[in-house]
Amino acid sequence: MRLKPFLLDMWLDTYEHDIEFNLAASEGPRWTLNEILSLASEGERQRFLNHNLVYSRPAGAEGLRAAIADMQDVSVDTVQVVTGASEALLVLMWLAAEAGANVVLPQPGYPPFSALPESLGIETRYYALRKENDFRIDLDEIKQLVDRNTKLILVNTPHNPTGATISDAELDSLHEFTASREIQLVSDEVFHPIYHGQATRSASRLPQATVIHDFSKAFPLSGVRTGWMIEHDPKRRERYWNARTYFSVSNNTAGEMLAEIAMRRRNIVLGRTQETATRNLRQLASFMSEHRETLGWIPPRGGVTAFPWLVSGEDSRAFCQAAAEQGILLAPGDCWDAPAHFRLGFAAMTDKFPDALDRLGYFVRCWSAANVTKA
Repeated sequence: MRLKPFLLDMWLDTYEHDIEFNLAASEGPRWTLNEILSLASEGERQRFLNHNLVYSRPAGAEGLRAAIADMQDVSVDTVQVVTGASEALLVLMWLAAEAGANVVLPQPGYPPFSALPESLGIETRYYALRKENDFRIDLDEIKQLVDRNTKLILVNTPHNPTGATISDAELDSLHEFTASREIQLVSDEVFHPIYHGQATRSASRLPQATVIHDFSKAFPLSGVRTGWMIEHDPKRRERYWNARTYFSVSNNTAGEMLAEIAMRRRNIVLGRTQETATRNLRQLASFMSEHRETLGWIPPRGGVTAFPWLVSGEDSRAFCQAAAEQGILLAPGDCWDAPAHFRLGFAAMTDKFPDALDRLGYFVRCWSAANVTKA
């Protein structure tokens, strides 16, 4: 078993810890431990400070599961807490790894979507999110990729890195198709419910869909390393529970308690992400219009990232490398097998976002002028 290099995390780890303006981040605005604890009641704070550092339950802490169930409008039994959406993906792909199996995935997509099944010997098939189609899914294309060996179809809405969304009607149609063929439909919703325009509903409402979510994106608390799965099928839940007892056994108790505090005050935590993303996206739209001769883009309909491209069609890695040298971090598109593109996150920064765009604008003008001189 071999895993291909995780180019995105390698790039981020090289630069993000010391960069002045991080425009590559895919999270909302940061929270400190003190800020999260300030949302809690005195009883919750004391429970956090004085709890025993022991194993949590494999399915997750009961209080956290109840809070997640309330958000997702499902029964507590359907909730499996995991160590971030990353563990959820590992569990799903591990359980799909049967002889001759294939999975259907978005392209571009979050790198582990493909790296995990490839490492397990699962055939990977891709449906394209094309800029010519505003990064929308094509249901017919997805259906044509399926055969009797297809174990799961994965969708990501809002999508990383494009910010595209899948409508309720499209998801309903896809669910009907997968259910009729006994194919598992997995919906990665780590950016839900951050939308810019028409909001869409979680796939947790669909009886045969599996939802994965976590506290790293819309809930920008990646340090708690906590996520969840919503699964209505009791047999699948039993398999998830068994798998995670082999992988991570349980979550860390401190992370679960902080996650529960955030979930129970989700109107505040998610509200801060939505407010920051909405404000910064307006500024980003003006920026992209000003630089449309050099940069192309499709405005995201959800989430906190966009996937612009160089109008010249050249590979963006040199562009991103030069930007990093000027204190601006972007993520090159080859991390998603889309070299002309780059990911731009617009919600991790709050007060300094206008300054970041000013610096990026100066860099883009210099880059464009240099290219004209070379030509």
